[in-house]
Amino acid sequence: MKKRMIALVIAASILFVGIIFQAVGLFMTENFTQSTTSMLGVNEPAEKVVENGDLTNRIAMIDVDGTIMNTAASPFGGAGYQHEQFLEELETIKEDASIKGVLLNVNSPGGGVYESAEIHDKLLEIKEADKSLYVSMGSMAASGGYYIAAPADQIYASKETLTGSLGVIMQSVNYQELADKFGIKYNTFKSGEFKDIMNPMREMTKEEKAIMQEMVDESYEQFVQIISEGRDMPKGEVKRLADGRIYSGQQAVENGLVDEIGFQEDALLALKEEIGGNPQIIEYDAGFGTLFGMPLAENILPNSEARMVEQLLKNRQGPKLMYMYTE
Repeated sequence: MKKRMIALVIAASILFVGIIFQAVGLFMTENFTQSTTSMLGVNEPAEKVVENGDLTNRIAMIDVDGTIMNTAASPFGGAGYQHEQFLEELETIKEDASIKGVLLNVNSPGGGVYESAEIHDKLLEIKEADKSLYVSMGSMAASGGYYIAAPADQIYASKETLTGSLGVIMQSVNYQELADKFGIKYNTFKSGEFKDIMNPMREMTKEEKAIMQEMVDESYEQFVQIISEGRDMPKGEVKRLADGRIYSGQQAVENGLVDEIGFQEDALLALKEEIGGNPQIIEYDAGFGTLFGMPLAENILPNSEARMVEQLLKNRQGPKLMYMYTE
């Protein structure tokens, strides 16, 4: 119990520091990144050769591993998916004439509607640059994870892959009864009727629910359009599949959402055959694992506390539209 209390005190301290990091948001994101990049003499993602081959005929392997979110700088720095870094990798690939093919490895439950759309549009630009795009799904490629996979020329998944969850979700917490129990009052001064929409201290009105549902429906229609175009599938068929349920890799193949059953090595082999010759295979180095030379929080805190604080930091911006599989 004593160790857990110490861990929670440390976690609370890190949360406080994290809030400070978010308060300086843009300054930290731009200036720290620029100064570090300049200090290291790096202006673009660093390449790592996975397999030697023709330098003029290359394949880039890139990963989306984790929730697709663009979070502000925090004490959890280089852990997990890094959105801005990934977009830089995509831009580098688009501009590199020697890269003829891309293998996108997706292991994600999805994420933000905005971030998923950013990746999708970048991938379309890569295809327009006459580069082949293959996707290999990991244990999960659901919701936003499928959204970014939809433009691929070929999608591979294992029979055990969880995919689907095609749709949009937005959630908030109503803790009015809990606040009433402890005598907590919440004062709100607003400039318009709907300024405090989704206020956690009261029930939503019918009008507010209609407004939020309209936003969700609009994003859903965009998701359907993306799948319809990417998979060359009628919208009616997409909507039949896109009711939020998840599919196994095998079911996804049977429903036309995935092309082949296979693992990453199978997708890579197929892409190499399409590119032809003896292509060099590259990937990009992951980001930093420390912040100012200090170990990441998950290395000094028990996993549960570290994840709890990280989630608190992510959720401080309030509810948002998500292409996300939630259990």
